[in-house]
Amino acid sequence: MADKNQGIEPKAPSKRPEKALSAAFVRTVTKPGKYFDGHGLLLKVDLSGARRWVQRIMIRGKRTEIGMGSASLVSLAEARELALANRKLARAGGDPLQAKRASDALLSFEEAARKVHKIHEPTWRNPKHAAQFLSTLQTYTFPRMGKLKVSEVSTADVLAVLQPIWLEKPETARRVRQRIGTVMKWAIANGWRQDNPAEAIAQALPKQGDMQQHRKSLPYDKVPEFLGALKASNAGTATKLALELVILTASRSGEVRLAEWSEIDLAEAVWTRPAHRMKSKKEHRVPLSPRAVELLAEAENLGTGEGLVFPGTVHGKPLSDMTLSKLTKALGFDVDVHGFRTSFKTWTQERTNTARDVSEAALAHTVKDKAEAAYARSDFFEKRRTLMGRWQVQCDSRNRSVVQFGQ
Repeated sequence: MADKNQGIEPKAPSKRPEKALSAAFVRTVTKPGKYFDGHGLLLKVDLSGARRWVQRIMIRGKRTEIGMGSASLVSLAEARELALANRKLARAGGDPLQAKRASDALLSFEEAARKVHKIHEPTWRNPKHAAQFLSTLQTYTFPRMGKLKVSEVSTADVLAVLQPIWLEKPETARRVRQRIGTVMKWAIANGWRQDNPAEAIAQALPKQGDMQQHRKSLPYDKVPEFLGALKASNAGTATKLALELVILTASRSGEVRLAEWSEIDLAEAVWTRPAHRMKSKKEHRVPLSPRAVELLAEAENLGTGEGLVFPGTVHGKPLSDMTLSKLTKALGFDVDVHGFRTSFKTWTQERTNTARDVSEAALAHTVKDKAEAAYARSDFFEKRRTLMGRWQVQCDSRNRSVVQFGQ
């Protein structure tokens, strides 16, 4: 008798194959979804494109998910190794989740801070901001509580760090407190502590009140005198052009120093700053006055007309902020470069009838009220073009008369 099962292929096993993913796939996948590998390990891709590892595992009869970190920080091989170790521990009656918490809770504050810094690294606006996060903690925090377990840091420890600098260096102290708080919030989110000592000390610190100092500015009627001294100085041509452009466009120093020729349209007299370089994270058009166009034409003749408009002495690097600051002081003016924005704003308030929205747009300030911002769609470009032309006249040392303009 013939075997009744003869000629019938066996059913494929229901289990998902081990090592179903490849390292190349993990690096390049962008489509949202869940991608399984083996031993309960899966790669989750969010709508934002973020990729993270998760393991689904039975722990003492209960199905549990264990987060295993970002795929940009944890490789496929590392995730597989950890998933296998977790599964072995669970089969032996252990609790991988509890073991993970206990292991991470042994981190010192310094180790936790460095881990938080690494996690947030893709979100930093630029390398300078990323470095500042750690540098302030290294200077003020690590010497006092860097070796303490993150779960053991107390309000007394945070207070001991902040008290010596709270009134002497108020801005720095606030940043240190904020960064300590960021590390503590991460520890709370992972279940390693219940409180944030950086917030709990609020009543123990004195009010800083008016301790914050504004940037030193120059009266607007003294700006022509400054520009006259600038033009007569022996400073480098590129440095003088950059500083004058900062003043004539009421720009932030970094917006001028990092400007690239691809942003400049001299024919249309428009400078379009990309969103990633703006504090508001929105593209911003700057109307260029005739003198500003002249400055940029001179700068173009100094170089190739490509890349940075104002390159520094190091190839590929922009002019430094310190260069502009030193030149300002060397000319005998005890003011901050950023303070020229205040000079411009004060002039618009006292000597023109410019609407506040227009002058704020000229400074690339954003509307803080969300409801108002939803309706404020205009960038007042043509009105700003007129305003910046009038500011050029105000800055010209040859024009000593002050005219009140209507808007």
